[in-house]
Amino acid sequence: MTSTIGWELYRSFLGVLKEGSLSGAARALGITQPTAGRHIAALEEALGVVLFTRSQVGLMPTEVALALRSYAEAMESTAASLERTATSQGEGVRGVVRVSASDVIGVEVLPPVVAQLRDRHPDLKVELVLTDRMQDLLRREADIAVRMIRPDQEQLVARRVGQIELGLHARKDYLSRRGEPRTIGDLASHSVIGYDQPSIFVRKSEKLVTFFGRDIFSLRTDNNLAQLALIRCGAGIGVCQVPIAKRDDSLKRVMAKEFSLRLETWVTMHEDLRNSPRCRATFDALVEGLQQYAA
Repeated sequence: MTSTIGWELYRSFLGVLKEGSLSGAARALGITQPTAGRHIAALEEALGVVLFTRSQVGLMPTEVALALRSYAEAMESTAASLERTATSQGEGVRGVVRVSASDVIGVEVLPPVVAQLRDRHPDLKVELVLTDRMQDLLRREADIAVRMIRPDQEQLVARRVGQIELGLHARKDYLSRRGEPRTIGDLASHSVIGYDQPSIFVRKSEKLVTFFGRDIFSLRTDNNLAQLALIRCGAGIGVCQVPIAKRDDSLKRVMAKEFSLRLETWVTMHEDLRNSPRCRATFDALVEGLQQYAA
């Protein structure tokens, strides 16, 4: 096995894993299909393994390929972090900063924060990654993350910005048609919006699990934005962040005393980035914006 395998071979390997074909990987990476094919063949020869087998639906990864995927993704994250850091050198707040947040926070809360940040620092470029997956800051999949759980890694700098309350909400016209529930038992006669498969947050929240079993939901989706859209269109009663609901006069909170959850909210980044002007400015802007939101 050679120790000088070029990153471009692993890049094509990841492209085929993600796209399922040489042609798809070539389009995604901006190279030709024959080049992608040569990269895969060269990597297989260098490693002495078979990475893909052909099938009617495209290239199928072998067990070896699946075992290598996380390492190749770590290389991809490191390469992206290297590029962000290199393009951010010089005086002032400039370059690329990558921020990870949940879909609801990313869509409903962060846009005005990011807009104001860009007004102050026009040479700054922001990559906003919306996911409920815990982005690995230690592997630099993101520079900064907004998390609903306190990070416990010593290498991370974290700032608590407050608690975001969750409550049950519905459109006022829905409640006019169906009546307002007063007890848990009343929910049985309502269209209740909730998850399909319980997330880590749901499983950890004993109150949510006790209050909301999957069977009670008439409308199920694991996409938080879809749940919010269903609440907003009057489809039923669901869980919504209280500050978001307060901005919408058409929504009303129900059973506030019976149901309330609070999300501890943190902004965090790797300690190695604390002296980076682009990351420091972004970190401070996120803290300020989220503190105002959570207040």
